[in-house]
Amino acid sequence: MSHTRLLYHVVFATKNRFPLIAAEWEIELYKYLAGIVRNVGGSTIEINGMPEHVHMLILLPPGDLRVFMRELKSSSSRWSKQFQPKFAWQRRYGAFTVSPSAVDSVREYIRRQKEHHQDRTFEEEYIALLKRHGVEFDERYLWD
Repeated sequence: MSHTRLLYHVVFATKNRFPLIAAEWEIELYKYLAGIVRNVGGSTIEINGMPEHVHMLILLPPGDLRVFMRELKSSSSRWSKQFQPKFAWQRRYGAFTVSPSAVDSVREYIRRQKEHHQDRTFEEEYIALLKRHGVEFDERYLWD
């Protein structure tokens, strides 16, 4: 038996970063996303977002993160179409490993999404996260 504790902070946006997540159903979306995490044997520690993006702090079992994210986004996109027929997620996402010692600060960061987006756009936030985590990127392909 392997012993793992794989904590991820994942960030993903709606297609073209359009504000498609309405306040009337965002909590239900978060519950749906948490259910997908639970269905693969993981747990959601924190989830929050804005009308054009979502942040999740999740604990996942070992596996291919790309496959998990593809399923998370495709399933939740289908579900979201009942509220917003044009709903779709952007193809790309950010995923960052989180040290157990940083869980509280990442949780607080995610909880305060609406507050800190009064001063910062999603694009600014996302680029700052990539830089903070040392992720190389080409801005020409950042928003696919």
